Amino acid sequence: MPVAPSLVDILRADVADDILGDAFGADPNPGDDEAAEDDVVPEGACVECKDQQAQLYCEQCQEDFCEVCAGMIHRTGSRKRHVLKLLQGSEQSQAQPQAEGEKEADASDDMDEEMGEEPAGDAAVEVGAMGVSFSAQSGRVETSNGTTFAEWITKRAKYIPLRLTLRERKFLRLLEAGLKVSEYTDKIDILMYGNKTKRIVAQIKELCAILSGLVLASDYKVGQTLFEDRQFEDNEDFYQRIFEIGRRHKIMNPEKMRNEYGKMMFLLQDSQSDDVMSMLNFSLVTPIKTVHSVLESLGVLYILEDEMVAVATKEIVSQGKTRAQIQLEIKQKERAMEYLCKAYATADCPADVIRQCLYSIGDNHAYLRFNRDPCDRMLAYLTGNFAPQRAESDQLSLAIMHGQNGARLSHSHESQFHYVLQTLTLWREMLHEMFKLWHDADSDLLSAKNMYRLKDTGQGLNRVQTCPRVSKSAHSILHRTQKAVGRWVGSAMIHVGDRNVPNALVFIDKYNQVASILNPVVRVLEFLDTLERSSRGVAGFVEQTFGGAEQAKKLILADFFRSAFDGSGADNFFDAGSCIDGRLTSAWNWCSTVEKKPFFSVFLLSGFVGFNGGPEGFN
Repeated sequence: MPVAPSLVDILRADVADDILGDAFGADPNPGDDEAAEDDVVPEGACVECKDQQAQLYCEQCQEDFCEVCAGMIHRTGSRKRHVLKLLQGSEQSQAQPQAEGEKEADASDDMDEEMGEEPAGDAAVEVGAMGVSFSAQSGRVETSNGTTFAEWITKRAKYIPLRLTLRERKFLRLLEAGLKVSEYTDKIDILMYGNKTKRIVAQIKELCAILSGLVLASDYKVGQTLFEDRQFEDNEDFYQRIFEIGRRHKIMNPEKMRNEYGKMMFLLQDSQSDDVMSMLNFSLVTPIKTVHSVLESLGVLYILEDEMVAVATKEIVSQGKTRAQIQLEIKQKERAMEYLCKAYATADCPADVIRQCLYSIGDNHAYLRFNRDPCDRMLAYLTGNFAPQRAESDQLSLAIMHGQNGARLSHSHESQFHYVLQTLTLWREMLHEMFKLWHDADSDLLSAKNMYRLKDTGQGLNRVQTCPRVSKSAHSILHRTQKAVGRWVGSAMIHVGDRNVPNALVFIDKYNQVASILNPVVRVLEFLDTLERSSRGVAGFVEQTFGGAEQAKKLILADFFRSAFDGSGADNFFDAGSCIDGRLTSAWNWCSTVEKKPFFSVFLLSGFVGFNGGPEGFN
């Protein structure tokens, strides 16, 4: 492996101009197939989840558990006093029952394995969101629990989707056009007599024919090579790749393909059925390309151990810097990129592929900054403007009462403070692990062994499907969050695969909305922070109406922390409350009523156009 030079050496090196290629043929290694469900508990496995290695033994239950299941089962009630002992051979520290009201001593202890996805013998420590942050001055990722950047990014690269090339983006546009005119769900997800399998096959072949026609129309020579005198099954690789491009693009850009993505996933879900597969004679599903799978297949995975990867993939943050500093950082980043491409390029792995993988890692950092960091900002506003013990005034109290202003929960100021704190912390953890959750959801939706039921959930016909991988990962994140915050207020129920959250696609979509909710609020608060310097006229209006920018900011925060976390927004009383998913429902309900708030004029003055990021409305 090449020896990494110092940053000074890189800055002095001559940099050659390379042209970014747009295609390569390396296919990632196929992902792990879903383990078959078995009622018999394997030897040495957890008695609850049946697939994780048992680490703890409960003397009262007389059963073995993994750490996550032990924490969930023994969290409340009389089981909280059960004695848990470390099993021989386990590397976990001995767990003892937590006394009532006592907080965990160390909030940063993470689980040693990530829910069965790691190969046997892998001792890499999981890095949660609370252990990873960005340096505001350097734009580089920093870890606070002893894990190096190389260890963190090597593990995370397994779920970072590869950035699309120019050629792949052309295919993406064709796919979006084909899905837009397809009426797949309108003709399949309906209650009617007849052979559903035949309808599914006919619709799949119709969409494939549309895609074939679009490819032929856009590039006659390519289309002629692909489709002349060939059947659908002869072009299996082409169809697999074009649908994989759509799945990969959506993970990194959750705001795109809002209507087309669900249609595509339901089509791929049906194509995995044994009956449909036997009639089609080809598969439409292939594993998603990730940075890890591409580098591993080309034999250069060790590039992620180079310290220059952190320099080459960092974000250039302009805040608090001069133009000269920004230009210097840009040069450092570009030259670190060129060094890595030249030093690690091989005959099998050209420099263009390495550059594409590094750009993909940079996209990961940008994704975290846009989607996860608003949770950090709101947590800072919560702890910086409100004391947990008592309210500054009645107007700024966070206390809510059931039945008042639509609230369906009753919390004192202190309880509501901790309720909001733990909810924002959980959202931060979920968004930090969103790429892994995307891959778990993809596996659950497209599993040939995990069939769905078309059921009326109260919001029309929905595909209700169990989500074992998503559920396992979500409970792991919840368990880690509970250990970090210590005190837990409200329910810890995660709805997934039921009438409230029918399938993994709905679950993922709910948490993708967190950034859409928090980012506009954060922008309004930042607007108030800079109001005195930016506009004296608006500052005078805010002073006259609310008593100053600081008071206006506190009024907005108090209303948001009360009304966006009050258990409201559900269709009926029984579906409302403090469950994990109900907290997001309450936040969306607050967004739908923001135009009725007394401070809505401040939102408009800050440039607010809607929580969807466009002129669709204020909800």
